Amino acid sequence: MTSGISRRARVLAAAVGTGVLVPLAAATPAAAAPPAVTCTSAKAGLAAKLKKDITAALATRKGTVAVGLYDRSTNTTCTLRASSAYDSASVVKVTVLAALLWDAKKTNRYLTDRENTLAKAMITKSDNAATSTLWKQLGMTKIKNFLAAAGMTQTKPGANGYWGLTQITVTDEQKLLKLLTAKNAVLSDNSRAYIVKLMGQVVSSQRWGTPYGVPSGVSVAVKNGWLQRSTNGWRVHSVGAFKGGGHDYVMTVLSHGNSTMNYGIATIQAVAKVIHKDLAAS
Repeated sequence: MTSGISRRARVLAAAVGTGVLVPLAAATPAAAAPPAVTCTSAKAGLAAKLKKDITAALATRKGTVAVGLYDRSTNTTCTLRASSAYDSASVVKVTVLAALLWDAKKTNRYLTDRENTLAKAMITKSDNAATSTLWKQLGMTKIKNFLAAAGMTQTKPGANGYWGLTQITVTDEQKLLKLLTAKNAVLSDNSRAYIVKLMGQVVSSQRWGTPYGVPSGVSVAVKNGWLQRSTNGWRVHSVGAFKGGGHDYVMTVLSHGNSTMNYGIATIQAVAKVIHKDLAAS
């Protein structure tokens, strides 16, 4: 006659007696919830509004998107996937120019006419050949030294001259934009003004992204990047600095997993539109 104890219970009881741990059936892990937008602000109600609107703007969008916002005027910060790494594509060109100016300042020299020509082509037209020339001229040591000076510890320069594969994060791009838009010990006032001026002269066909929906009377400085690879589809990024209407803010939107370049642009612009609107109304 069999005991009323099930075979599994007897095995467990025996195992307990011998000190052997018998694994119970593992629970099926729940799908990880996507990271949430987080916002803080000194302005009452603004953080909650931005969080709600940025979340809604991304609700139906495919791809993986990272967002950074900082407004000095209201001490407002929003982040999403702030430390996720993305292939930089052409947004790294702002870093290249900042490194060039930082290095020139160390030796108390101005940029040469040739360097000025290359810098202008690199930023305003996103000229790749000009970027490769300056990247090679600087070399990895100077680029890494600038990143260290700027506190951009999450940025990893692309190897073998592949500057477009530099790994960037929202955190570091926001650090760089903050350096460009306020007095600091890393970049001289002249260097900051020069970079922002060139970012304000980007050709019209490349002024999409973070400037979308900017209120009239607000100045715009922008640099975009786009790159298609076999994994993660299109990388489409936009960094911008905006001043006016009682606000002084910088914005970074990075994305990959986009089916087309235009799809990525539309995602970035959906985020930018609500950010400009919410800040203008605050």
